[in-house]
Amino acid sequence: MTQSKTFFRTEGRTPADLRSTRLTPGFVATAEGSILIEAGNTRVLCNATIEQGVPGWLRNSGRGWVTAEYGMLPRATLTRSPRESERGKVGGRTHEIQRLIGRSLRAVVDMQALGERTVILDCDVLQADGGTRTAAITGACAALAIALNRMVASGALKASPLKQLVAATSIGIVEDTVLLDLAYEEDSQAEVDMNVVMTEDGGLVEVQATAEKQAFPRRRMLEMMDLAEAGITRLLALQRDVIAAEAAQRAAAK
Repeated sequence: MTQSKTFFRTEGRTPADLRSTRLTPGFVATAEGSILIEAGNTRVLCNATIEQGVPGWLRNSGRGWVTAEYGMLPRATLTRSPRESERGKVGGRTHEIQRLIGRSLRAVVDMQALGERTVILDCDVLQADGGTRTAAITGACAALAIALNRMVASGALKASPLKQLVAATSIGIVEDTVLLDLAYEEDSQAEVDMNVVMTEDGGLVEVQATAEKQAFPRRRMLEMMDLAEAGITRLLALQRDVIAAEAAQRAAAK
């Protein structure tokens, strides 16, 4: 990996380190699946709801649907942001992120096996310090897995329609150094900013890369992709651990 100099990060991280990341299951007891994901100072609450029925265009198809909603609490950032309900419409950034989360989760769900049910993934940012969309995807997938596993345990489904896990991370170039999992301060000064969404088998669902100041060579893109894959592999392991721990705790409580 090309680095022009030693780069100092918060938490004593190296350029290849994720922020300290924790997934807490059951944060909201009333949801079918609930995860609070904390990545450094970013905190996103992800709740999965499973409802009978599908949008009109899918009725009688035997297929289900997965969709997402994303929002940021007014004081998730240093200054208060008005609620979008006050503005009377969902902003462009919010709409883009909602669609990204929905696409990411639909990529790993067998809609036929889900049946005519709708999964709604509510991702609410409690505190933002960069990487909220990628944290939302990672947390929402774990929440979805828990919700579907509960349906299997209750007999409502024969097997989970979740084909594999999916997770996401941010990566960028700051002062000519490739950094994994950018905090806001790093992201705000990045020359290149990229988000990567990847499945357990290494498939890419989405790659969003933007040069902020000048074009960057393909070799740097490959460098970023390699580091992103290593980070996502660690996030997938965290997801597996928390899903297994939640299932064990539920079984012990019976």
